[in-house]
Amino acid sequence: MALPQTQQEAETLPDAWDYKGRPAVRSKSGGWTSAAMILGVEAVERFTTLGIAVNLVTYLTGTMHLGNAAAANNVTNFLGTSFMLCLLGGFIADTFLGRYLTIAIFALVQATGVTILTISTVIPSLRPPKCIAGSPSCIPANSKQLSALYLALYLTALGTGGLKSSVSGLGSDQFDDSDEKERKQMTKFFSWFFFLIMVGALAAVTVFVYIQDNLGRDWGYGLCACTIIVGWMVFLSGTKRYRIKKLVGSPLTQIASVFVAAWRKRHLELPSDPSFLYSGDDEGYSSKKKQQLPHSKEFRFLDKAAIKEPESGIKVANKWFLKTLTDVEEVKLVIRMLPTWATTIMFWTVYAQLTTFSVQQASTMDRHIGKSFQIPAASLTVFFVGSILLTVPIYDRLIRPICKRVLKNPHGLTPLQKIFVGLVLSIVGMVAAAITELNRLKVARSHGLTHKPEATLPLTVFVLVPQFLLVGAGEAFTYIGQLDFFLRECPKGMKTMSTGLFLSTISLGFFLSSTLVTVVHLVTGQGKPWLADNLNEGKLYNFYWLLGVLSVLNMCVFLACSRTYVYKEKRLADEGIELEDAGPICH
Repeated sequence: MALPQTQQEAETLPDAWDYKGRPAVRSKSGGWTSAAMILGVEAVERFTTLGIAVNLVTYLTGTMHLGNAAAANNVTNFLGTSFMLCLLGGFIADTFLGRYLTIAIFALVQATGVTILTISTVIPSLRPPKCIAGSPSCIPANSKQLSALYLALYLTALGTGGLKSSVSGLGSDQFDDSDEKERKQMTKFFSWFFFLIMVGALAAVTVFVYIQDNLGRDWGYGLCACTIIVGWMVFLSGTKRYRIKKLVGSPLTQIASVFVAAWRKRHLELPSDPSFLYSGDDEGYSSKKKQQLPHSKEFRFLDKAAIKEPESGIKVANKWFLKTLTDVEEVKLVIRMLPTWATTIMFWTVYAQLTTFSVQQASTMDRHIGKSFQIPAASLTVFFVGSILLTVPIYDRLIRPICKRVLKNPHGLTPLQKIFVGLVLSIVGMVAAAITELNRLKVARSHGLTHKPEATLPLTVFVLVPQFLLVGAGEAFTYIGQLDFFLRECPKGMKTMSTGLFLSTISLGFFLSSTLVTVVHLVTGQGKPWLADNLNEGKLYNFYWLLGVLSVLNMCVFLACSRTYVYKEKRLADEGIELEDAGPICH
């Protein structure tokens, strides 16, 4: 028997549809069943991307015979591109394909990239002849071999960018934030999302790296390709249950249209009273779902985008000629966030060293536990991941209650304070790394092993643990602080922008690392280079000192910017406007 009309409306969701474009039925869609299939895809993505990245530097130096600086740059460029392509993936998802199709297509692209990478490790002609790494007889990979490698890596990066940009969004779409029960489930989803990222990372730096080093790269990368395909098939199996939101357009388009409209009317005079600026209420062009924002005095040149010219004959609805005052104020909110955005890039430059030079350091040291078991060099990053997993509950159960009492803040540390703690820990981490490298070189000299890059130094690899623990704890604070900051401060209608801004800092941090490595290698390449192919003959400690100094300067700029920053919540409270629910926030 058919349900009455009112009951049918209660059963369906007003803003979610199924894969056939029909209103989604609450009882037959979404929830944890759908979210679990999406979480599985993210766990597989983390397992694959990090598993390739953390051990890639040893493959590039040991198998492809590239120099240490070139290998480090290849790793950071790969990771930087992966995160930067999240912006492209987000734009495609918001404007053209939607999140579901974006994940389905780009997961397959990632699988293709890893498959090509696997093939490149199997076909002998795609690798240079074997030799002792660092010896003069080593022949570096030729252009054909590098082309196959780069094709595989950057197809993987493209797949990662498209997949990562949409996974958290599609997962949160499976819960209706207008329903109290499902809103609580959404908060738990984000906790599980972070947890599974860490589980994927742990599996990558332990199981996956061990398989690469002991069974061979072909087995390791082949396992990855199979895992992605399985994850992709599981994701597709949930198609009939997914709640799919309609395309909303990219926030990048809104930002661009505000600047274009303001530029076109740059010669006009601004009215003395902001109430004369276009609000959209009178002609139906109002963003009904947007929170109304008060007019601000900063960046007033953008207000010209809201000057209405009735005599021009231009249609009001043309977004490239006229914007509402709320549209303009949303763009101003993003601009105010940019100094904080820029000063967090340096943290990820420090982070990049743990997947490059720190792994190279580990490969020269004694990695045995007992007499028979040897830890893979890249698996030392397990201490980094473990530090993150420990820091989160320690903060939540110990530090946060103390900060609530001392700082009188119900949330403990504010987002900017969390980022500051992360920056401080990254500086201390670089100091520890420099001191450890000086000690490592002292051991190499005292045992006459300076000119023997293949020799294992009689120094336990666990002396590297402090730098991994410090930067790992720093990431926990910085990661959560950034996510908290961007989710809080981004306008409600531009939430995908918050993820894009966050991920772009990681990307630019890796690219900045590549730039610094290139410049340092060029400047110090003559005589005694800091970043020598044989680490025992280099001065890697100076590079760590340089990163420490740059991080201190960056922290000073961050403090200057954060002292003048006013949170959106306070701005709205001062104007007597109630802050709308911004969605789940990580604490």
